[in-house]
Amino acid sequence: MKRMRSALGAWLGASLFCTVNDAAVPGWQAAHSMDTIPVVDFGGDEEEELREEVRRAFTEVGFVILRNTGIQQDEVDHVMAVSEKFFKLNEEEKRPYSRGSYSNSVNHGWVSLERESLNPRRPGDLKEAFNTTSLHKDIAWPSEEFRTTLVSFYKRCIKLALRVLRVMALSLGIDPDVFLKAHEQIGSEENGSTLRSLYYPPVKPESVKEDQIRCGEHSDYGSITLLFQSKEEGLQVRSRKGEFISAPSIPGTVLINIADLMQRWTSDVFVSSVHRVLLPPVGDSSRTRQSLAFFAQPDDDVMISCCDGSNKYPPVKCVDYLQSRFNDTYGKN
Repeated sequence: MKRMRSALGAWLGASLFCTVNDAAVPGWQAAHSMDTIPVVDFGGDEEEELREEVRRAFTEVGFVILRNTGIQQDEVDHVMAVSEKFFKLNEEEKRPYSRGSYSNSVNHGWVSLERESLNPRRPGDLKEAFNTTSLHKDIAWPSEEFRTTLVSFYKRCIKLALRVLRVMALSLGIDPDVFLKAHEQIGSEENGSTLRSLYYPPVKPESVKEDQIRCGEHSDYGSITLLFQSKEEGLQVRSRKGEFISAPSIPGTVLINIADLMQRWTSDVFVSSVHRVLLPPVGDSSRTRQSLAFFAQPDDDVMISCCDGSNKYPPVKCVDYLQSRFNDTYGKN
């Protein structure tokens, strides 16, 4: 039985607001592409069929939905429940844990509402986040429950991300160590991989600025992203035809997407796709939304060069590339 089946997806006829990060996604205009996000069974062995399905998804869409990954829905629900307790604290209680206040990890900590503008052409994003980048016990955490829950899930995501990277390498016919050795320090201070717990609070229609949405159009920065969603929809992915497709939220699955460094690394074989999160439907503005995004990045000192030996992109040091992208999002501090 074929592993891959079409996920539910609705095409929108509206024109695009903008084309953020097109320079980092040079191949997105290709004529032939899937018109839905494929769902792939990730259970069992990494046989040839699985490799081909993953390769096709990442070359034609840049996204794939995996089921049977070993991470259960109740694990995801628990992390979201613990995170929600933090996000519902008042701002004064959350401020001591702000991003930028941790000397050992500049990206670790809480990001307040509208602090980020992932699309600089729009007002600030209507979301909050807590970035888990450092796993150290001796830094300030909102609670011991919060620390143990987020750190444990971070480690679960590491295992899945490395397995996905292995399958990706095999699908390209290259030694898996090409990708795996570049992520050897994941979970340490020498690697910027981040688990983001994202919280989209209720929207007050009268307070929404012109062109403001929950998360502006953007592509991700590093190797791959693992996304676990609550049941509320709103995430949209831009296809290679230039239209946005709604990404379904399917319980027990994880949405994987290619990020910009991986596209450079593979000389545009794998594509990094622009995505966004819309406001809730009219009449349902009280709806909250949550997600957990694990951003797998290469080790800080790794030089990313085209793995096919070409010079399509110049070599770039991972930490330098990521810092330049953070500067775009937060401004130079």
